[in-house]
Amino acid sequence: MTPIDSSKMTKQPLPTIYPLIDTHTHFDAPIFEDDREILAQQAHKQGIHHLVLVGYLYQHFERMYETERLLNKLSLPTTVNIDRQNVSHFSSHVAVGLHPFYITQHTDNHLMAMAKRIADQRPLAIGEIGLDTFTEAMKTPDIFAKQVRFFKAQLDMAVTHQLPVMLHIRKAHAEALAILKAHDYDAHKLGGIAHSFSGGTQEAKAFVKLGFKLGVTGQITNPNAKKLRRAIQAAVDSYGVECLVIETDCPDMTPIMCQISEHNSSVTTQSSDQERGNAPVHNKNVPANLPWVLLSLSELLNVSPTSLAKQLWHNSCCALQTKWVYPL
Repeated sequence: MTPIDSSKMTKQPLPTIYPLIDTHTHFDAPIFEDDREILAQQAHKQGIHHLVLVGYLYQHFERMYETERLLNKLSLPTTVNIDRQNVSHFSSHVAVGLHPFYITQHTDNHLMAMAKRIADQRPLAIGEIGLDTFTEAMKTPDIFAKQVRFFKAQLDMAVTHQLPVMLHIRKAHAEALAILKAHDYDAHKLGGIAHSFSGGTQEAKAFVKLGFKLGVTGQITNPNAKKLRRAIQAAVDSYGVECLVIETDCPDMTPIMCQISEHNSSVTTQSSDQERGNAPVHNKNVPANLPWVLLSLSELLNVSPTSLAKQLWHNSCCALQTKWVYPL
């Protein structure tokens, strides 16, 4: 392929539509309430076949399952032209988890109720779970200890039910890796994704070595995200493109070519649940933006988008332990 300069990319009609899986979204969030059906149709037209609704607070689990039901009942256009093939499949799926950044809102009752829900209403995966010390408050011994306890408890659930996990690790990569290395959870067998990977080169390789795929978001479209781009390139150099999946993490992590204000939506503090509900509407990320992550990653790795899209599809299926057939 001819390399393209991602810093000069502008949002315009895509010349080719590729089959894609959005492995991490919060498409059930209130910010999508008014136009969710339209946005789902737009995603479908841009080649999105599967998207995953990922949990963070127990109180929203039922909302996620309801969104899944609604999306899977939508009357979407019967065909989408993908590499000159007519394809109509579009599905959403649920992952449930208690997010570490909201640890003060989680209770032991939530853990027990989550375990029961998993047994009664099996999700696609468990997530997002992990460790987060982004703020000083999250570093305090009691708060961090609770994060560790909840992380281990949810890893136990994943082992019990043989489900993949979606990791949220922020400024706590060494601690998370130590827990994962000591735990019975085996990503080589169960799959798993290091969602919105934000560590350095060594951390990237360490998660891949444990069997996790690295989740790449719209942050990769920013040429100034040099640490991330180096880490992704190094992981691919060592383990091949097989170690990656892509995601929007919508409504956050908006690709730079999809932003329409000076506000940088690719940076989020996740300060409260309301943040996802009240993010700037003019800059909210949407599933239809996922192809821009593909194209920027294609440019970074110097791999054709056609080849990369197919490999990412298979990587996603491996990470999520599914057998979704790639549209021919």
